Amino acid sequence: MDLELRHLRILCAIADAGSVARAGAVLGYSQQALSAQLHRIEQHFGRAIFERSPVGVRPTGYGLEILAQARDVVVRADAISRMPKETATPSRTLRLAATNSPVLAGMTARLSDQLPGLGLTVSSAYASSDMVERLERGDLDAAIAADYPGLELGHSDAVAHRGIATEPTFVALPACHPLRQRLQVGLADLAGEAWFLTPDDGAGWPGVFYAACAAAGFTPVKVHEFLGDHRQLQGMIAAGVGVSPVQATFRPAAGVIVKALTGTPVWCRYVLAWRQDSVSASLAEALFAAARAAYREQIAQSPHFQAWVLRTYKTSSS
Repeated sequence: MDLELRHLRILCAIADAGSVARAGAVLGYSQQALSAQLHRIEQHFGRAIFERSPVGVRPTGYGLEILAQARDVVVRADAISRMPKETATPSRTLRLAATNSPVLAGMTARLSDQLPGLGLTVSSAYASSDMVERLERGDLDAAIAADYPGLELGHSDAVAHRGIATEPTFVALPACHPLRQRLQVGLADLAGEAWFLTPDDGAGWPGVFYAACAAAGFTPVKVHEFLGDHRQLQGMIAAGVGVSPVQATFRPAAGVIVKALTGTPVWCRYVLAWRQDSVSASLAEALFAAARAAYREQIAQSPHFQAWVLRTYKTSSS
């Protein structure tokens, strides 16, 4: 089989949807037909690109690498197809909201360079559900939100969304923690710890975390609800007050270490959502490309995430 652009679009659609059936509905394929296509694509690469589970699929370590390249190709191909028709960006102001996202700073910097005629007003938000409501009301044009595999972001047809990246949730520990020498830490090994958890985000957190703890055979004995400055959080972790689930690109301060969780029991997806009547297809593509590039830059600055990808890649290829 010769690899074609449509095959790369299929991989991106499956990764964004988190399910072959949902991706098939978006692309106009039956689940059986899309599963057959995916099988042929994986045969071409000689390795599994997705892990299957009862709730859907998620990329393997090898798949993460393939998807990063595939998205670049798709974005470039789409940009080329638009070039004869769109040579200038009209001046306008985009109302953007974002939660605690690692891509926001890099994304906005890229947009300023690439679309100098685009003004930005950025507002801080926490709950993904709140951002969806603001998009539905027309109070926002676009947002960087989060959801979780099996709990995809819900909204009306007035809003569209696209997954920027799906990543495992890691854990931040005191640098003196007894498990500090391990490459990965089992969630059950932390059953007796106090946890710092952010509040309900309207998209599934912290429910997905509690579900993972239950699957590991325990309920957290003590929980500190925390929504504040990362420096304060890191200071309390370094002092041994508790541990915390963190983003894979989390940068630890002195006295804090970040470890992958064995079996990656919790995943999170960063999502670009936008109003379809106020954000053109070309602008949505530019926002997405800038967010993806910013995310790749974050990965390059996260040694613990890179190490996890390499370990996972070796495991899936063995």
